[in-house]
Amino acid sequence: MERFQYTRADDIQAALRLAASAPGQARFIAGGTTLVDLMKLDVETPAQVIDINGLPLDQVEQLADGRTRIGALVRNADLARHPRIAAHYAVLSQALLAGASAQLRNMATTSGNLLQRTRCVYFRDRAARCNKRDPGSGCDAIDGHNRNLAVLGTSVHCIASNPSDMNVALTALDATVQVQSLDATRDIPVRDFYLLPGDTPHRETVLQPGELITHVILPPPVAGARSCYVKLRDRASYEFALASAAVVLKESDGRIESAAIALGGVGTRPWHCAPAEQLLAGERPTLERYRQAAQAALHDAVPQSENGFKVELARRCLVHTLCTALPPSKEASHG
Repeated sequence: MERFQYTRADDIQAALRLAASAPGQARFIAGGTTLVDLMKLDVETPAQVIDINGLPLDQVEQLADGRTRIGALVRNADLARHPRIAAHYAVLSQALLAGASAQLRNMATTSGNLLQRTRCVYFRDRAARCNKRDPGSGCDAIDGHNRNLAVLGTSVHCIASNPSDMNVALTALDATVQVQSLDATRDIPVRDFYLLPGDTPHRETVLQPGELITHVILPPPVAGARSCYVKLRDRASYEFALASAAVVLKESDGRIESAAIALGGVGTRPWHCAPAEQLLAGERPTLERYRQAAQAALHDAVPQSENGFKVELARRCLVHTLCTALPPSKEASHG
């Protein structure tokens, strides 16, 4: 681990000033469940680490307009068990509880999870070529061990998958990320927060140097909506997704009034499935329609040498999740 300066911030403005004093070389730390690991591996080498655990960003609040505001420092375990989240945003609670271990969920924060970095073994190995870690060096994953990596949103420069469970649910919920800098605040739809790798895989989000995530905003709960998160993995606990799906469905008069769908484990970012949503909107919830939606969701998949199985796995995962959230009726299944 390289030497670095460690400072605790007493308020948001103090944290932002500290970050501005080391442009591009400062990192905020809360739970540290990702950052500390990467610093030990010399993948992350910040000159300054700013402890933000003392900032007043650890509450879940219902806003006057029905939205829910989640502080950046709310721990994953607390968020999953919060009565409002469990009651009205079940897909988020389920996704959080499917992630990591109980010990890690007790430490990991909302903002840290948003910025969780890939588990690609080449990204974490300084001896390997990785465009995400060292731009322009190459990508050893493409011709190497890529079983766990992405099939959607990839490029010739990077096929690393996004590892988060929480962010898949936030994508289905159409959440908004609030960020603050010394000069301004801005709201970023989570579906626009993550960047595709293209030819700049080292740029993972639209965050600018020195910006601090302060909150995540969830839209008002959809009355009568049904949601579900399903995660498929090699073992039952403490494992990253091979494929996962988050869905939020609203039924009215026997038809799907609205659908929100996101996939995890298969994309270079949490994967919003707009074509699948469009196929379901206004239709009866039949098994055949669910299968068509799953086909559309994976239409643009580009599998690598070891992960072609993920395409069919993700399709089946999505169909199962849709059936769990809104089971097709016997009549609808034949209609």
